[in-house]
Amino acid sequence: MGIMAHACMELRLKNGGHRCEGRVEVKHLNKWSSVFNFQWHLNEAAVVCRQLGCGAAVEALRNAHFESGVGPILFKSFRCQGTELTIKDCAQIQSDIRYLSSGMEIGVICSGFVRLVGGHGSCSGRVEVNSGGGWIPVSDGNFTLATAQVICAELGCGKAASVLGYLPFREDSEQVWAEEFHCEGQEPELWFCPRVPCPGGNCPHKGAVHIVCSEYTEVRLMKNGSSQCEGQVEMKTSGGWRTLCASHWNMANANVVCRQLGCGVTISTPKGAYFVEGGDEIWRDRFHCLGSESFLWNCPVTSLGVPACAHGNTASVVCSGNQTQLLPQCNDSWSNTAGSAASEGHILNCSDSRQLRLVDGGSRCAGRVEILQQGSWGSICDDSWDLNDAHVVCRQLGCGVALEATVSAHFGEGSGPIWLDELNCTGEEAHVWQCPSQGWGQHNCRHKEDAGVICSEFVALRLVSEDQECAGWLEVFYNNTWGSVCHSPMEAVTLSVICRQLGCGDSGTLDFLVPLREGSRPRWVDGIHCRKTDISLWQCPSDPWKQRSCSPKEEAHITCAGNRPKSCPATVPCTDKEKLRLRGGDSECSGRVEVWHEGAWGTVCDDSWSLAEAEVVCQQLGCGSALEAPGKAAFGPGNGSIWLDEVQCRGREPSLWACAAAPWGQSDCKHEEDTGVRCSGTSSVSTPVPGISSLPGILCIILGALLFLVLIILGIQLHRWRTERPDLSTFEDAVDEALYQEIDYLMNPENEDLQDSPERLGQHVSVTGYGYDDVDELTVSEIPSVPGMNENYFFLEKGGGARYCYSGTSPQSPRETVNSSMEEIGSSLFLGQEDPGYDDIEVAAI
Repeated sequence: MGIMAHACMELRLKNGGHRCEGRVEVKHLNKWSSVFNFQWHLNEAAVVCRQLGCGAAVEALRNAHFESGVGPILFKSFRCQGTELTIKDCAQIQSDIRYLSSGMEIGVICSGFVRLVGGHGSCSGRVEVNSGGGWIPVSDGNFTLATAQVICAELGCGKAASVLGYLPFREDSEQVWAEEFHCEGQEPELWFCPRVPCPGGNCPHKGAVHIVCSEYTEVRLMKNGSSQCEGQVEMKTSGGWRTLCASHWNMANANVVCRQLGCGVTISTPKGAYFVEGGDEIWRDRFHCLGSESFLWNCPVTSLGVPACAHGNTASVVCSGNQTQLLPQCNDSWSNTAGSAASEGHILNCSDSRQLRLVDGGSRCAGRVEILQQGSWGSICDDSWDLNDAHVVCRQLGCGVALEATVSAHFGEGSGPIWLDELNCTGEEAHVWQCPSQGWGQHNCRHKEDAGVICSEFVALRLVSEDQECAGWLEVFYNNTWGSVCHSPMEAVTLSVICRQLGCGDSGTLDFLVPLREGSRPRWVDGIHCRKTDISLWQCPSDPWKQRSCSPKEEAHITCAGNRPKSCPATVPCTDKEKLRLRGGDSECSGRVEVWHEGAWGTVCDDSWSLAEAEVVCQQLGCGSALEAPGKAAFGPGNGSIWLDEVQCRGREPSLWACAAAPWGQSDCKHEEDTGVRCSGTSSVSTPVPGISSLPGILCIILGALLFLVLIILGIQLHRWRTERPDLSTFEDAVDEALYQEIDYLMNPENEDLQDSPERLGQHVSVTGYGYDDVDELTVSEIPSVPGMNENYFFLEKGGGARYCYSGTSPQSPRETVNSSMEEIGSSLFLGQEDPGYDDIEVAAI
């Protein structure tokens, strides 16, 4: 009996890395057997994945990709459309049992039942599940940490670090998963967790659920072989317990560890004080905590380019041992009596209770400057803000020297207090709060004036290409210079991390068949080896930073799966003016504001929109000053994405891109809130009057006037010929003769010799054999223009030619004699319309 006839066919995937990939096996006569199928493509694989609740098919594999099984191989031939619920629903062509040779089995890789999207990499983001009918978000109602732990373990992402709710669903999502997951935390996959259908199919929720996983799962302080509230810092990863390096280990990191372990606050961070010989290599990842995180693995971490840790240089922490001890309060004195000790991180002092950070810059060494003072994070006003002030910030954070001191909320606006204003550092201070200023909380600023910095230790990533968006030479910004990256070993996981970080898809390939790159530049880093749990390139282990890490032949050129041509709305490269337009208004300088981003036009939300923002738009477009800043889709709702929200300008910025705003594409608005502007510019476009000022109306007027002129000329010539040739018997003879006489009348006798030089006349078309004994060919030539007429037209020539005078048409042979009325001739010949008497030629008479 063929397996396709089986009403309840069991199916599984074997020898893969998880339940949703492997060799396809079916249960036949109570035994599992591998399968061979001639028609094995993504359509068939999609049905297998759907039947198993494994999401979408990623790849259909042949030739025993997942190793051969034992026993008989079912020889099958079935064909699926890709929409069937189970394999038995596919069209069966042939099925029987044969002992086929091994190596012919088919396999499949499915996307899996659960994924995390919208976060930083594959180990954080919004929870979505797929049982074969598309990805559906999971609500935050009754979602537990235990469920998050199962998901993180299933995805190979370590341990759940946090669970977030109240987040928006995808804009294109029309449904929410109609079940609640009640995991205990020990299940191998989310698929095996108990599920409870939501009442009425609607789960209670306040938004989508978002989780963050971490490869780090536990932390401890080891002293004399036991875990205590002081000792050597160790973290547990998938590779076991590892000791942390003391390089860049500071009080903020230590405070997180003490709080996480329930050991109070940090007393000191003595380097290597509890070092024990033996054990694994010291873990050199650098943590950059702010001090307020609940877990050490919630802190930013960098590995890229971090050198190996010196022997015995291990991180240690001494905690207070209880939760009730509070950090000592600081006065507002500008002096720091224990500054030197604080810089070494040994003794807790007044300055250590304050903290400094850079936010919204994509790196710990670039962003808006914020200070933790009196329990609140606040910003610094950009009045008098310069490189001297920025140097102090960068040095204090261990980020090198300042490259740029940014103003006007370059990295977005803060939301807390503005702590400092009129800062006047010499550049030599140890802490930014030691610089002269107006005093804590004393300012006359708004958050539109928040200060920021870009430090030399700031690292950034890009692909360099003339015409591609997600392909090119891989470069990192380090030490104030863009340099290349070496491609060894650059495995698939590393390429995936890079492409995801750049927003260019989930995978990439190395390009080796590209010409050697011209010019010289630093080749900053080699030996990058990312792990599945890394969510950015900076977390990947590598060789240390060096100016010449490899030869020029080893510079990495990659192509990501999301590669696309560089596109601009007008020209390449785009200017800010070309990425902004107004639509729906009554002039070029009024309408709905639309901006170009990621290859598409989108709108701007009217939240915080005022005349200041409108002024920037009007100036950017060369439309004068802003007169009005209407919101509520005053010029009609747009479509596509709402690219910008909470835009806040001063009114003096060179373009809208220089204004503070929410991150691109992050908006809580609808198109009913699209904003617009009305500028004072004079480049107005008058409203067309239908039939008169419209293009068809204008053409009709011109053609009508010319037709009237032709008819007058033809009437005059007809009257002349009737006077001179009274023997014409019929009206049609008069027409024929009139045409020939008119041509002779208009021709310049001195050009008659052109008849014998066809090369000088242009194109010739034979017309003999169509009833015209006196016409041998059509000759393309130019004749003198008639006053008041700018077009060129065709004229039949009695001597056997046609003079070209209507641009854009090609002379063709007539097939019948003229037998139409005078009015029809004038109309059809002039307008270029096909006439029953002239199937293949357009003629005009003047």
